[in-house]
Formats: sequence, C-alpha cells, structure tokens
Amino acid sequence: MQPQAFYRVVAEDFTAVDEIIKQQLTSRVPLVSKIGDYIISAGGKRLRPLLVLLTGKALGHEGADLRLLAATIEFLHTATLLHDDVVDMSGMRRGRSTANAMWGNAPSVLVGDFLYSRSFEMMVQLGSMPVMGILSQATRVIAEGEVLQLSKVRDASTSEETYMEVIRGKTAMLFEASTHSAAALATGSEAAREALRQFGDHLGVAFQLVDDLLDYKGDADTLGKNVGDDLAEGKPTLPLIYTMREGTAEQAALVRQAIQKGGIEDLERIREAVEASGALAYTAQLAQTFAARAVACLDALEPSEYRDALVELSEFAVARTY
Repeated sequence: MQPQAFYRVVAEDFTAVDEIIKQQLTSRVPLVSKIGDYIISAGGKRLRPLLVLLTGKALGHEGADLRLLAATIEFLHTATLLHDDVVDMSGMRRGRSTANAMWGNAPSVLVGDFLYSRSFEMMVQLGSMPVMGILSQATRVIAEGEVLQLSKVRDASTSEETYMEVIRGKTAMLFEASTHSAAALATGSEAAREALRQFGDHLGVAFQLVDDLLDYKGDADTLGKNVGDDLAEGKPTLPLIYTMREGTAEQAALVRQAIQKGGIEDLERIREAVEASGALAYTAQLAQTFAARAVACLDALEPSEYRDALVELSEFAVARTY
C-alpha cells in the first residue's frame, strides 16, 4: 500500500512500535515466537496502532508510553485474528496461509492466548488504570461480539439491528478502544476523550461495512482473503440482510437458501442479486454516513497535522478497495 500521509506523520513512531512488537514476541518456547512472528510479519494495515499514535499526538502527547500502548493494541488485535481464523476455519489472510493452516488449530489458539497475556503484561507496564479499564472491557466486548456472530451463523432471520450489534462488538470496539485509550493516556479533557471514543466507534463501523461490501465487489488478489468467505461460512452480513428484506422474492429466496446451507456454489448469482437489489449501494452509503460522523467528532481537536491525518484515514476507510 502507498505510504499515505496518515502514516508518514508518525513514521518514526511506527518504526519504534515495530521494534517493541519484535521484543515482546520473544518466548522461551520457539514455536510461540515462530507463529507470533509469522502472523505479525504479515503486515496488514496496522490501523489500530496508527489510531493510537495519531490520537495521542493530536492531543499533544509524546512519549514511549504511547508507543507501548500502540504495540499493546496490535497484540490484542493479532490474538483475535489467530482465534478468528480457527473459529472460521479460514485458510487465507492478508494474501497468505493462515497460522492454523500452517501449524494447526491447537498451536494457533494457544499462541493467541500468549499474545493476549503478553498484551496485559504490557498494559501493567503502562501503569494506567484508566487504560487498563478501557482495554479489559474491550476484550470482553469483542469476545461477546464474536460469540453473537457465531450464534447467528446460518440464521437467515438475522436483523440489521443484530448485525450492527455484531460489528460494533467484533470490529468497532477495538477501533474505539484504540482512540479512547490513547485519549485517556494523553489525559485529554473529558469532552475530548468522549469525542475520540465515538470517533473510533464510528470509524470501526464504517470500516467493517466496507469489508462486508468488498466480500461481493473485490477480488482475492487485491483483498488478500478469499472473496465470498462470509457467504461460505453462512454469515448474514448487511448486503445479504438487505437483499432478503428489499429484494425480489426470487433474490430473497436465493440469499436465504445460501445462508442456511453455507458454501459459495451460487456466489456469482448472489453477487448479481445483491447488486440488483441495491444492497451494495445501501451498504456503501451507510459506510459513508458513519465515516462522516467520525470526521464530525474530530471537531473536538485543535487543528494539527495529526488531526488532518485522522480525517484522511476516515476517508480512506470508505474509499479503499482492499
């Protein structure tokens, strides 16, 4: 990916965060380090640590503790990825084999546990009870979101309201925790902390909406994941929910059957149905709405290059194709 301006303004800090991650990955058990290094070195957008750095700096906070918090957030995120791939039985992430495809489910789950545990050691090192409170709550909410999603697999009656509850838990919560904890570390005003908490939530929702949109618009090479994965797993995402609600009887029946049985045998027909029903346009518009709400929250910040970067990041979240 191109080094967008929102990365460039914290490039030095980003390098330091990578060093902290490498140091904290060490374990006396070689397989722990090997799997941890494999999944973290896959890269990805690193949006959550980026949000920590930009938020803290936008509030005038500098220092090693901000970098440690960014690395902590990335460890939490990576732990959830390891566990998610086992739950979803995924074989591909970020353009290459998942850890569970390479080493099996048991080592992946256990290394995910190691990363969770390490992240809490890093939180203790930060010595901030407000940050500990925010991140420990976030891990619980994320787990609840994942379980809620699991309980709705192959459930074609899932409502848009339930879908929003799922994505607020499983995705938006860690975005929110990133901006909220950075604001707490920076000891910003209560109003600023609340505005940045809401910013993270809105941005996370927009990001996940686009992810679910790309499941029907993207291609595997660009996305670095298998297109149609959610459908194959029987997950009722918004494009499918909307098609069942607003599409023709034939379109609704096609999608309902696909969710109930799982698999991607009818992927092309379903792609056509979600496009024709207006579901993709609806999902894209909702993502734009949440991104605009996120940007509005940034009025609480003083003008700076970091605030500008947060605005640009919000625009990227909905304009991206991967």
